[in-house]
Amino acid sequence: MDLAQSPANPKQETVLLIGVQQRGDAPRDVEDTLEELAQLTDTAGGCVVGHFICRQDKPHPGHYIGSGKLEEVADWIDLHRPSTVIFDDELSPAQGRNLEKRLKLKVIDRTQMILDIFAQHARTKEGCLQIELAQLGYLLPRLRRMWTHLERQKGGIGMHGPGESQLETDRRRIQERMARIRKDLEQVQRHRQELRRGRRRHGWALASLVGYTNAGKSTLLNALTDAQVKAYDQLFATLDPTTRQVELPNNQSMLLTDTVGFIRKLPHGLVESFKATLEEVVEADLLIHVIDASHPQVEKQIDAVRAVLDEIGAGDKPMLHVLNKIDRDDGAAAAPGLARALGDAVSVSAQSGQGLDDLLAELCDRLRDRNIRMALRIPLAEGKKIAALRAVANILSERYDQGIAEIDADVPVRWAATYEPFSKATDNT
Repeated sequence: MDLAQSPANPKQETVLLIGVQQRGDAPRDVEDTLEELAQLTDTAGGCVVGHFICRQDKPHPGHYIGSGKLEEVADWIDLHRPSTVIFDDELSPAQGRNLEKRLKLKVIDRTQMILDIFAQHARTKEGCLQIELAQLGYLLPRLRRMWTHLERQKGGIGMHGPGESQLETDRRRIQERMARIRKDLEQVQRHRQELRRGRRRHGWALASLVGYTNAGKSTLLNALTDAQVKAYDQLFATLDPTTRQVELPNNQSMLLTDTVGFIRKLPHGLVESFKATLEEVVEADLLIHVIDASHPQVEKQIDAVRAVLDEIGAGDKPMLHVLNKIDRDDGAAAAPGLARALGDAVSVSAQSGQGLDDLLAELCDRLRDRNIRMALRIPLAEGKKIAALRAVANILSERYDQGIAEIDADVPVRWAATYEPFSKATDNT
C-alpha cells in the first residue's frame, strides 16, 4: 500500500499517517481505514508523505504505540520533516500530549480530522452550530494540553484565595457556550418538527437519502429532482440537508432529503451534535440507502451505515437499498450479488441515469399504502368520523373521557388531512 504523494505546493501541509493493528484486527481492515484517512487528509487540504502500520496487542497507555515503534517514527520524522502526524484512532488527552512532546510537531487523531473537514464544509448557521458543539465537546477534556505553559493566576486585593486558573476559566466558558448552542439547536429542532407537520398535512411522503460518504447521494438527489446540489468526488461534500419535491409516476408527491454521509469510526460526539439534522432520518417514512456498489469494501460500508442508524434509533425504519455506480465495471459486476444478499435493492447509475425509472417505480410501490401514526381527540358527537376511522385505520388504542374519544391509530396518508384537526399535536399548538 503506497499512500505517499508529493506536495502540490511548498505551503501545503505534509502529513504522516499512523494506524494500529491490534489483536483480532484483519490486516486488510487496517489498510482500508488508513487509505480512507488518506482521502480525509486530501479533503482537508493536506498531502500524505508517508505512513506506518503498528502491530501490537493493545494501545500503549502513554503514547498509543509502543516505545520501539515510537522511536522508529521519531527517526523517520527527523529525516523527512512532515508538518503533522495523524493517528487513525482517537487519542486520549494524555496520549496526544505525550506524543507531541516526544515527536516535537503537531499530532491529531481521526476524530479531530473529521471535525476539521466538517468545519470547512458547513455553510448554514445550523451546520456551523452543530460543528462548533462537536468541536467544543472534543476540546473540553483536552484543555490542559493547550495550557501547560500557564501558571495559576495570583490572588490579590479583592481576590484573596488561590484565584481561578486559566484552564478553569476556559473550561467554564466552553461549557457556557455549549449550553447556548444546545438551546439554539433546540429551536432548530422545533422548527424542523413544524415543517414536517406541515408537510404531513399535505399528505407528502417523507424519504431520506442515507449512506456512506461519497456513495453518490447528492448526485442521486440531483438526478431525481434537478436540485443542482454541488456533488464532489470527495468525503463529506454534503453536510447541510437539502430537501426537494419528487413527483412519482403515480402522481404522488414525495419529499426527498439529502443527509450527511456516514463513515467508519464516526465520532459519537458528532452524531450527538447532528441530532437535529439526523431527525430527518428518524422521522422519514422511508430510508433510501445509497450504496457505492463499485467500492472494494462495500460490505464494510453497509455495516457502518447500519451501525449509525441503530445509534440514532432509525435501524428499524423501512428501507430501500439503491446500488449506485453500476456505470463502472466494478459496480456492474458486484451489483447482482449484492442485490441477492440484501433482498430488496434497485441497481442504478445516478451519473448516467441508468435504472432511475426502476427506482421511481419501486418508490411508488413502497409508498402507496403508507400510514401515519396519529394521536387523536374526537368528540363523540362526530360519530361518523369515528366510524370511518375504524374502517380505514389500524386502531392501536382508544379510551373515552367526558365526551371525547382519545384514539391512537395508524392512519392512511390519504386520510391524514381529514383527521389533522383532531390531532393532539394540533390542539397543543
